[in-house]
Amino acid sequence: METPHIRPRTTGHATSRRTLLAFIGAAAVAGPLLATQTATATQTSGTVAAAGLDDPAKKEIAMRIVCSAENSSLEWKKWYRYCEDIDDGRGYTAGIIGFCSGTGDMLDLVELYTKRKPNNILAKYLPALRRVDGTDSHEGLDPTFKPDWERAADTDAEFRKAQDDERDRVYFNPAVQQGKADGIGVLGQFAYYDAIVMHGDGSDSTSFRNIRKRALRSAKPPAQGGDEVKYLNAFLDARVWAMKQEEAHEDTSRVDTAQRVFLKKGNLNLDTPLDWKVYGDPYHIG
Repeated sequence: METPHIRPRTTGHATSRRTLLAFIGAAAVAGPLLATQTATATQTSGTVAAAGLDDPAKKEIAMRIVCSAENSSLEWKKWYRYCEDIDDGRGYTAGIIGFCSGTGDMLDLVELYTKRKPNNILAKYLPALRRVDGTDSHEGLDPTFKPDWERAADTDAEFRKAQDDERDRVYFNPAVQQGKADGIGVLGQFAYYDAIVMHGDGSDSTSFRNIRKRALRSAKPPAQGGDEVKYLNAFLDARVWAMKQEEAHEDTSRVDTAQRVFLKKGNLNLDTPLDWKVYGDPYHIG
């Protein structure tokens, strides 16, 4: 397996349950817009938006682009079994989206997996995962947690499905929902998704919701009568600012030489072929 360029999320540590923060954030930010802007949410710069990022083909593209940034690979389905401590203060990072033992989303994942399949190989770690939530500790997990995670991913489709479902609930669906409410197309929805993957949706200044608020100071999204390209440039500017607040995020190529490239070409629908670079490495989807 390739060596990943993992970039830890800047989720607020006042509470360790990132999933709760993401759910609250999506409801607080997206709810009012969804209630009042249904008619305008399909408009992007005066034209009807194409299929959303939740279109299966577009979602596959999104997963591959994110994987290029998170794992230096386009083969995102290889990463269900990934599990290691990357020394970012969040304990173990694992799976297709970087579930962390120290931030609560790994605990939520294993709880979901165990609810669906009580006698699974990871269920025995639930007490330890609850104890280490909010810390970088491995207490009660070593030395068998990593090989058991890998075994579950390799042998149990139910575990892989649980990863997919938690990714969608916490990261993908809130990003697409907010993007559609803002009236932005596939590329904009992807920019939202990538931001939530890296930064989470906590209350800290560099979380997704606050990146979006920063962008709104400079431009309006189409749902508020603004121009889509101008708004997305403002959002990416705000995203770069947020990334530079942490040393671990100082390489902003996943925006500069990927998302910004698509935007400059006017490819608001993320149509293939796509060519981009992350950390200097070139990628292509034909």
